[in-house]
Order: sequence, then structure tokens, then C-alpha cells
Amino acid sequence: MRCFPPPLWCTSLVVFLSVTGALAADPYVFFDWTVSYLSASPLGTRQQVIGINGQFPGPILNVTTNWNVVMNVKNNLDEPLLLTWNGIQHRKNSWQDGVLGTNCPIPSGWNWTYEFQVKDQIGSFFYFPSTNFQRASGGYGGIIVNNRAIIPVPFALPDGDVTLFISDWYTKSHKKLRKDVESKNGLRPPDGIVINGFGPFASNGSPFGTINVEPGRTYRFRVHNSGIATSLNFRIQNHNLLLVETEGSYTIQQNYTNMDIHVGQSFSFLVTMDQSGSNDYYIVASPRFATSIKASGVAVLRYSNSQGPASGPLPDPPIELDTFFSMNQARSLRLNLSSGAARPNPQGSFKYGQITVTDVYVIVNRPPEMIEGRLRATLNGISYLPPATPLKLAQQYNISGVYKLDFPKRPMNRHPKVDTSVINGTFKGFVEIIFQNSDTTVKSYHLDGYAFFVVGMDFGLWTENSRSTYNKGDAVARSTTQVFPGAWTAVLVSLDNAGMWNLRIDNLASWYLGQELYLSVVNPEIDIDSSENSVPKNSIYCGRLSPLQKDQAQRVNFSGSQRSIFVTSRGILLALFAILVSSLAR
Repeated sequence: MRCFPPPLWCTSLVVFLSVTGALAADPYVFFDWTVSYLSASPLGTRQQVIGINGQFPGPILNVTTNWNVVMNVKNNLDEPLLLTWNGIQHRKNSWQDGVLGTNCPIPSGWNWTYEFQVKDQIGSFFYFPSTNFQRASGGYGGIIVNNRAIIPVPFALPDGDVTLFISDWYTKSHKKLRKDVESKNGLRPPDGIVINGFGPFASNGSPFGTINVEPGRTYRFRVHNSGIATSLNFRIQNHNLLLVETEGSYTIQQNYTNMDIHVGQSFSFLVTMDQSGSNDYYIVASPRFATSIKASGVAVLRYSNSQGPASGPLPDPPIELDTFFSMNQARSLRLNLSSGAARPNPQGSFKYGQITVTDVYVIVNRPPEMIEGRLRATLNGISYLPPATPLKLAQQYNISGVYKLDFPKRPMNRHPKVDTSVINGTFKGFVEIIFQNSDTTVKSYHLDGYAFFVVGMDFGLWTENSRSTYNKGDAVARSTTQVFPGAWTAVLVSLDNAGMWNLRIDNLASWYLGQELYLSVVNPEIDIDSSENSVPKNSIYCGRLSPLQKDQAQRVNFSGSQRSIFVTSRGILLALFAILVSSLAR
């Protein structure tokens, strides 16, 4: 990370903001990231992975609530790239979301600068490549959004912060995997499970991933399932996991011996090093509901006074196919209503259970099937086809025929089709969405731009009577929820964030085959506090807007952007510095 302007100006800015209150602007932080291929051995065999700045997994984006992030991304891959910031809401700014409905992909050899604010958010999230099946080869990394100093955290400050990525892994490249997905063969079981890019192969010379800790201290473990297909159970030998946060919401603090973490989900646990430390301890991620995958991912928790390697069997997982255990565990998650998060008011101040629902959508996913001669997957009978022109740009420039605002509220009694169908959301409406899983595997649904309240889940078909089981008081608010096979999950969401937002199944094969759609939320009034940001000056144009694209050197120039910000900031700061010096002299 680079602080820009230089340290003197950054220090001055903080001083001026705190002493004079003359500026309302939040701090800016600047990053340069290069996305490229690396050579690594996640499962003991050398293969090509996707890294960032030479790291796999990529660097952690560590920021604080309301900071402005300026992220210059250079694409050194041999195909187009977009990074999406899973769980970051991009308030009024879906331009920065990094998915094909809102952004043209960054061509190979080009760079593009994301500019977004982590507005009114805290918590644990992660980023990853959203196109071309690239997440199967890596390219992911952690996002930490810290509380502002004036907002108390509902637990004692931990002695350390650890980010863990647990994921299924394939030795095939993402390019070969996407061809498999397009064929009737489909996606085969993964070759193994990795933790932070390491597999459990210490015996043949490859190292375990190792987390070094001090006895008696407490650490915050942020655990992300960054895989592409497999639900995983996470646990640490002889240690309790005190759940404190998930995807931006502080939870009621409960101890778990293990936690099922589904594709795309993120959890924060406090783990106290309360064992003797006479030896190391296993950190384990094992597959759930997938009998074809035998190996678990294993890392090592090493106390500074450890006298030897971890020993004994791995800590026991739940019964492999027990979806009832997993569902009951998910139902046990509760929002901490007395805690503030990004703002001083408690999380329970938004009485979601007392708001009248304005729209209801029942969204049904089905197994892949042949549609128009190709293998596709559908939501409500529609397989999403990404147009050459991003939806958001088409909306901005009033280009007709790119998409239709006609996504059905329930499955239609008709043959499945391939189409670009969008939900026409009502700004500030309050929507109930029921996800019904008609497939045979667990699916993770994710909504960009929002956190939704997960109010209910059960096996069988959802009916109107299912609402009697909803949690309308302290349901956890998050952006990714699991839906078990032959079951439903219901969420409630307030559409207060104008933009074009992606709703998808995060399981990568399902997403790639068309199980996604977009939600258009347009503010009908010209309101400076609610209106969307304008199209970025550095926007990349493609599809029907390709004639607007200028030369890369003119259109996407991070250095030029930096200089313009520096000049503006330096002028303001010099003036403020003179005022401060003058006042101190008096």
C-alpha cells in the first residue's frame, strides 16, 4: 500500500480533519496490483496459478470504514479480467462492482483503476476474479474493513489477526475446467482441499501451511471459503471457535467446535490459545456432502513453545451427509442486536421484521440441461446470457435491446430459454426472495450491493405457510447464504442502494452455465444523497459502445489520475497547513 499524498500530507490531512474539522472528506489509500500467472504446488505438483503482486493467495486489502480505495489493477494474464469485491456494497456505485453486467473486462496487458468507498461497512470479505472461470486458479485475497476508532468493537481487541482461505482445488487449469463444464462431462470432484494455497503434503517434502501463535493469547481468525464447488467444515484441534462476525455483521457470540462454511461465505472467530502447547495442533477443512472427496485440507497451529509436531487423528467432522446438522447450525446464527457496527446505533435499530414486503420472488434453480444445443443452467427457467455491452453502460447510454426488465417472480410454465432478463427493482422497496434448490448439491446464493436478512430455511417446498417459521427479530444480515438440496432459504432485503446488482449462485460451474441475473434499482428522483455516481471517467467501453473507447494510454492512466488528485489535495493541504501554522504561532 502507498499512502498518497506522501506521509507529510497524510499526517497533515488527519491533523486538519481532527483539529479544524474543515474538511469532511474521508481518507484515500492507493494500491498498485499486478495480476499474473505464477508457478505453485498447492497439491504437491507444480502448476500455474493466478497471483497478485507475486503472491498466492493475493495481498490483504486492509482498510477502515468509509475509507476511499483507489486500486490500480494491471492485467498480465493472457485473457480479459475483472476483480469483484465480494460483500463490498459500493453504495450508489455499481460501476466498481467488477462483474460483466456493470464493467467491460480489462483486456490483457491493460490496467484499470477501481475507485470505491467502503461506506458504512465493517467486517470480513474477500475479492476474486469474476470472469472466465479464473477463480478456479486463484486470484483471490482477503478484505478487512476495520471499525472507526469512535465505534467500539463488541469484544476485547485480539492479540493478532489471521486470514485463512479454505478451498477445493483442481490440478487442471481454469481454462480446461471451463471446457469440462461446457461439456456433458461437467465438473468432476476436486483433486484436494487447500488452506492458504497449501495442501496436506508434509510427508513428501511440501510444507504444511503454518500459523504461528503465542500461548495464552487470543487471535481473530477470518475464514473464507474461496473454493468453486464444495462446502467445507472448518475446525481446529482442541480449540473452540467463538463466532463473532460474518460478512459485515457482528453476531451473538457462541462457541462452536466446528463450522460448515459454504462456497463464498466468510466467518470471523476468536480463538484462544489455551492449550499446553506441548505440540502443534491441526487446522482442518474437510469436504461436506461429497463422499467422492476423501482428502481434507490440513494446516498447523504452532505455539511458540511447541515441543513437537501435531499428533493423533484429525478432529472429528460432523456426519458426512447430515444436512440436518448443517441446517440447524446455520439457524443458530443470530445478529448481535445491541452492538453497533459501522455506525454508533445498534444493529437491531433497523426493525426489518416490521416492514411491509413490497415484492416477492421465488427463484428456483434446476440442474444443468441442454438448451438450444448447449449445456446451460437456469433460474426460473432462464439461463442468463451476458451481452457484449454491460447492462449498466447500456442503461446509462439508453441503448435498447441489450436486456429486458422482465425476470419472472416465479418459474414460468414454459420451456427453458437463454436470455438477458433483469429484475425491475423498486427503489426503497422491501423484497422477500425465496431460493428453492431443485438440484442435488448445496448452492450458495450471493447478492452484490446489499446485505440481506436470512430469515428462514427448511427442507421441502416453500409455501405461504412457511412464513410462520421466519425469524423476524435477530436474523443475521449477510451477502451469501446456502440453500440445501431439496430445500429453501428465504431472505429479506431493503432496496436502498441504487444501481445494477448481480444476483448469482456462487458455485462456479452453476454461475458459468447461466445461474445468475441482475437487479436494476433506479432512483426515480434527482436526489444528491441517493442518486448514483456518474459513469467513471476511466470507463472501458465494449460491445455497442466500443467506438467510445480511446487509446489505453489516454483512457486508463493511473499515474495521471494520481497526479490530478495530488495537485488538488496538495493545494488544499498547503492552504490548511498555513492556517494551522499561523494559528499555532498565535
